[in-house]
Amino acid sequence: MTGETTSRTGFTTERLRRARFAVAAVFCVHGAVTGSFATRIPWIQEHAGVGAGQLGLALAFPAVGASLAMPLAGAISHRFGARNALRGLLALWTAALILPSLAPNVYGLCAALLVYGATAGMSDVAMNALGVETENRLGKSIMSSLHGMWSAGALIGSAAGTVAAHLGTDARLHHVLAAGVLTVLGLVCCQGVLDLHSAPDEEPPPRFTLPPRSALVIGAIGFCGVFAEGASLDWSAVYLEDELGASAGLAAGCTTAFALTMTVARLAGDRVVDRFGPVRTVRVGGAAATLGGVLVVLAPHPAVAMAGFGLMGLGVAVVVPLAFAAAARSGPNPSQAIAGVATITYTSGLIAPSAIGGIADATSLTFSFGLVTLLAVGLVLGAGVLRPGGRGTAKAVVAESVPDPR
Repeated sequence: MTGETTSRTGFTTERLRRARFAVAAVFCVHGAVTGSFATRIPWIQEHAGVGAGQLGLALAFPAVGASLAMPLAGAISHRFGARNALRGLLALWTAALILPSLAPNVYGLCAALLVYGATAGMSDVAMNALGVETENRLGKSIMSSLHGMWSAGALIGSAAGTVAAHLGTDARLHHVLAAGVLTVLGLVCCQGVLDLHSAPDEEPPPRFTLPPRSALVIGAIGFCGVFAEGASLDWSAVYLEDELGASAGLAAGCTTAFALTMTVARLAGDRVVDRFGPVRTVRVGGAAATLGGVLVVLAPHPAVAMAGFGLMGLGVAVVVPLAFAAAARSGPNPSQAIAGVATITYTSGLIAPSAIGGIADATSLTFSFGLVTLLAVGLVLGAGVLRPGGRGTAKAVVAESVPDPR
């Protein structure tokens, strides 16, 4: 090695930096699939001939598929190694983008979205586990910026989908082209991630198991953050328009601003976490989200509510990445713990929009966001469970497929 330092984990610092950029690119590709799909939902709904109620039912199937399949990710990584597992699972996810636009009816759409969600969940667990391992070896926080790259990818995919929809492009053609490009990009990016294999004497994780208790406690924090995020993304525009009389354009702009706020906060969040630690960061974030919720509930004018939603976005932005990082350090099996937290957060994201709507029907939308504010208070009170127990990595040995020339 010519002047290159080697970390205590056996990797050169340059190799770890390359691995960080590679896994960040994987997160971006993963997010781009979601953005590409979301913008073409109206086309898919019309093509499949489904009504609003049937579409709502079908859109529950990605979360069902993810929850069922995520526990498998640990066993796949154990058998094939982290890099090969991620390469295969990410390729399945990018290819699954094609399926929903091919669905001829509601039954085909439900089946397509079940597969879509299953591949999303497994690749999500694999890339988060590798992200945590890379973070551990670097010795500094990177999970927030990785999730920021996911959000950036979702914005890029959404932008491309918006252009395709504006041009009247058939979603089948759009998604075939997008899947092809993203599959190639994903395979290239995966080549640079760390190639980690389980120790020879390590028992393979069970294919299906209940989440460990530590994941349930940490997942509760993730649940609060994702619920507030999902409620704000799906209902902020409706809140401004129905409760405060904002124009449709201003209401839509609030949703876009909220998404951009979260992306920027996640990209910048690692420096904050490294300086103040995950517990203090989430407590302050929870306080900001609580203040934002109060502004939303008491807002006399759309501008005040928009400021409130912005504070909520800033406050909850780093909760999920820090929950994944804490889960991976909570026990000997990072993939199993991450799968447990991911299942809880996926469930939160699934029920948040419908729960807000149901509560609003029974009471009011203002009351619904009062409950969201209480969940933000939960972040302040429960942040202590994210306290790291050390940066030791899980049982794994390094097996570089190509020797590092340095």
